[in-house]
Amino acid sequence: MTSLRIRTAIAALAATALTAAPAIAEKANQLGTLVGLDASGAESALHSRGFKHISSRETAMGYSNSYWWDGGDRSCVVVEEYGAKVMTINDGAASDCGHSESGSGAGAAVAAVAGAAILGAILSHKSDHHSDGKHHSDAAMEAEYDRGYTDGLHGASYHNYGRSDAYSDGYSAGVDQREANLSHHHRRGGYVQTAAFADLQGARASAIDQLSARGFRQVDNFVSGTARYSIWSRPSSNQCLQVITADGRLEDIRDIGRHPKCR
Repeated sequence: MTSLRIRTAIAALAATALTAAPAIAEKANQLGTLVGLDASGAESALHSRGFKHISSRETAMGYSNSYWWDGGDRSCVVVEEYGAKVMTINDGAASDCGHSESGSGAGAAVAAVAGAAILGAILSHKSDHHSDGKHHSDAAMEAEYDRGYTDGLHGASYHNYGRSDAYSDGYSAGVDQREANLSHHHRRGGYVQTAAFADLQGARASAIDQLSARGFRQVDNFVSGTARYSIWSRPSSNQCLQVITADGRLEDIRDIGRHPKCR
C-alpha cells in the first residue's frame, strides 16, 4: 500500500512538473545576429551575454545541438551547428538545460531538489528530439515517449505494449540518437585499423583529397541533379564510402558497407 502511495505521489509530481510549467521564455529571437557565425565566435558571444554552456549532442543528420542557460531570466536556448557554423538558435525548455521551469526562493529550491530525480528519469531526452520541438503537455504521453526513447537509445527490443504513438515516436528518436552517438564506429570489430572520415562531413569540397591521403581510392561517381555522388574504397579495412558533394561542400559521407566496385 505504501509503495502504491509513493508511485501515485511520484506520478502527481511529474505531472505537475510537466503540465503546470509556465511558457518558455522567448530568448532566441534576441540572438538572431549569431546565426551564420562560426561556432567559436557564437560561443564567445553567448558567454558575454550571460549564457552558460550546459551540454551538447550530435544528431543523426550530422548536426550538433548545444544547450545554453541564462540564469538571469531562466532561459534555455538550443544552438544548432553544422560544419562549424551556427544554423539556427531556438528556445528550449528549461529541463533541456537541466533546470525547472520556475524557481526562486526556498520553496522552489526544495521542490527542485525533490523533483530532480523524477524529472531526470522522465526527461532523459530533449524537447528537440520531438518532431515539433516540444515536450508533450500530457505527462502520461511524455512518459511513454521517454520510455520508447530510452529503449531505442539503448538498443532494447521494441516493446509498445500500450500501442502508443508516443512510445513509437520516442523509440524512433532513440534509435536515431544511438546512431548519432556511434557515428565514430564503423560497425566492425577485430583488430584492423579503420580510417576516419566523419570529420570531413560539411567540409569544403576540396577536402575530398583527404580521402586519398587516408588510403581510399575513388572507384565510381555520377551526378544526380545538382549533387555529385562518388564511391570510395579502402580494401585494407573493408570500408566503402559514399560521398555526396553539393554547393561546394561534402554534404554527406557514410560507409555504405557494400558496392559492386568496392573490392
